[in-house]
Amino acid sequence: MTKLLPLIALVWAAGTASAQPAAGSATAGSAAAPAAGSDAGSAAPAAGSAAPAAGSAAGAGSGSAATPPPPPPIVVVPCPTLPDHVVDKVDNVELPANEPIELKLNVAIAADLPANALLAANAGEVKCIKFQANGTYAFHSTANAHGLITVKAWYDVEADHPIEEQGTFWMPKAVNEAANESDDMFYSVLGLSIFFFVAITIVVIYFTWKYRHRPGHKPQPSPAHNDALEITWTVIPTIIVVFLFYYGWRSYIRVVTPPTKAVEIQVLAWRWNWQFTHSNGVTDSDLHVPAKTPVRLVMTSKDVLHSFYAPAMRVKQDVVPRRYTYAWFYAKTPGTYRLTCAEYCGTNHSQMACLSNDPETGACLRRAVVVVHSADDYERYLNDKQAESLTLPPIELGKMLYEKKGCNACHTVDGTPRVGPTWKQPDWDKMIQMNDGKMVKMDENYVRESILLPQAKARPGYPPSMPSFEGQLKEKELDGLIAYIKSLKQ
Repeated sequence: MTKLLPLIALVWAAGTASAQPAAGSATAGSAAAPAAGSDAGSAAPAAGSAAPAAGSAAGAGSGSAATPPPPPPIVVVPCPTLPDHVVDKVDNVELPANEPIELKLNVAIAADLPANALLAANAGEVKCIKFQANGTYAFHSTANAHGLITVKAWYDVEADHPIEEQGTFWMPKAVNEAANESDDMFYSVLGLSIFFFVAITIVVIYFTWKYRHRPGHKPQPSPAHNDALEITWTVIPTIIVVFLFYYGWRSYIRVVTPPTKAVEIQVLAWRWNWQFTHSNGVTDSDLHVPAKTPVRLVMTSKDVLHSFYAPAMRVKQDVVPRRYTYAWFYAKTPGTYRLTCAEYCGTNHSQMACLSNDPETGACLRRAVVVVHSADDYERYLNDKQAESLTLPPIELGKMLYEKKGCNACHTVDGTPRVGPTWKQPDWDKMIQMNDGKMVKMDENYVRESILLPQAKARPGYPPSMPSFEGQLKEKELDGLIAYIKSLKQ
């Protein structure tokens, strides 16, 4: 029996050793090969390819492979018959994303970055490309001229268009359907005022000259009463005033009574910006509206008295804190029109609705505007704007909100203080001092609290003028703002 023990152990060890490769090959995905000839052979690569898939699926849990790779920033596309966007010189231009752009230059150009190589074009070549990502694309020509293409969403490009300032000497271009009545009233009153001013001035001058004191002339007695004259200067002004009252009242009733079926937009004003909220929850600092559709504005203020004024619409209405005011208009013509606050609302009233500042002088480069779209483009705006907030990377979303929410009116991103502290924070993850002398860590939690409850932990040396954004920002937008501020720490 003792002699058989070594033999039994040897046989057991050999069996174990032969079983290991079989198990190992099965885990590698090749055990199926002996099962069924060619079918098994063809199945082997599939099983082998499944292994990385499983690995990537496991990695997806960590967030590495869950999102697909971003699309290339530039692609070549067929040229449309009638191109909407043409680059025909080396210059700084602003273009919409995801729309064909025709390059048609008399000099050869090349992109400044290799990743944007498809921006290159030969002299005289007609080439069409499409930008699939927002951003700035620098390029240069063989003549050493440099240009910059800024790519934005198409509706932001529309808002950046020059404001339509056509009109008369007295009034800007009228776009609102009801503007004709108010314009007629304005010109009627203006014409009557000019007529009576000139007529009375001429009569006064004539009488002054005719009845002046002269040697040899004695003053004549003045009449004490003249029924015909008194009736004339009473009846004629009464007719004019009644006429003005009737047409003015009729026009007023019309402009303060919106139609029952109107596109309703919520308007919130604060120092120093507007926020327009549409029916699907989309918010913007520019007012986008459909043409040939009545639009009703429901307005309130977060802090002080403001005044919504769109000259082309002939609409001006105070925006009052803790109550709602209303205005409506019916825009006839698509375009980009002026929007302003017509009420002094504080020290930085000049920065109200300023969406872009000159980095050197601080002067406002662009303010919020009214953008009138066709009905189809307005629906497209609502859908694209809603999708934008869901697809933008956090840092890009935060950068967009920095401009759209009016944060740039009080905060810079270059390290210089303004009304509020700069967003460029070298003290990120360090302790900073508050107004009350306490020390707080500058991190995501502090930034979030400062956005929602700005006076909870205030920085020293700055006025308590920032309003609360609680309830006005989605979680993704808060995360985007925090990510953008964090990206500026160096």
